[in-house]
Amino acid sequence: MKEPKQHFCIFGRQPIIDAFKAGKRFDKILLLKSWKSDEMTEIQKLALQTETPVQGVPKEKLEAVAKKYLQYQGASHDGAIGFLSIINYYSIDDVLHDVYAKGQTPLFIVLDGITDVGNFGAIARSAECMGVHALIVPAQGSAQINTEAMKASAGSLKHVLVCREKSLLTAINYLKTNGIRIYGTEMKMSSEIAKVDFTVPCAIVMGSEGNGVSKEILRACDERVRIPMVGKTESLNVSVSTGIVLYEALRQRSI
Repeated sequence: MKEPKQHFCIFGRQPIIDAFKAGKRFDKILLLKSWKSDEMTEIQKLALQTETPVQGVPKEKLEAVAKKYLQYQGASHDGAIGFLSIINYYSIDDVLHDVYAKGQTPLFIVLDGITDVGNFGAIARSAECMGVHALIVPAQGSAQINTEAMKASAGSLKHVLVCREKSLLTAINYLKTNGIRIYGTEMKMSSEIAKVDFTVPCAIVMGSEGNGVSKEILRACDERVRIPMVGKTESLNVSVSTGIVLYEALRQRSI
């Protein structure tokens, strides 16, 4: 019998617990809202220990997800669905230590509110090509790193490191204390990228197309930067913008 395609999902409370204990890691876990049990409590405990996002959802949402991914009869979500991570996550501290040990100049991309998997994958592709040491993403409110994201990245997600943080603001402040200059992309009252020094250890913050970088994150940045444009279109796709900024960073570092 052909094994059903489950898109890196694990269904059921006990199977998720067993996967955690076997060393598996999840991108996120959906739990049936208001359903309490010892297994649910253990899942939440294990998720907290591994900094795995957990979302309580109504039965209708869980049923819809199960219908999308379960391809055979007789299976049940049992109140819990876990999306297995297809990549490993790294700590910022470990990445920094490795970069400095190799005598390299750190270059990070911080993604604030990037939820589209296509854009995320394309950004990862540019990041890997342009020498970015790691992508930094929030545990909540970020694109799921799934097979679609992997495809959009043309496999680059196998090579570029990803750091998943509870708080982007905390992560940014940690980078600053370690000598990393923070550049936030923003259209107004900002410096053109050609006039910004990307040869120093730095992190570039990219925001969503709809809202841009959040005000809280912008206030924490050392400098705000922008891509000069002459057309009537107000903005570029975020993955395109990331590629342009990273090209400038690579150009300066190659001189």
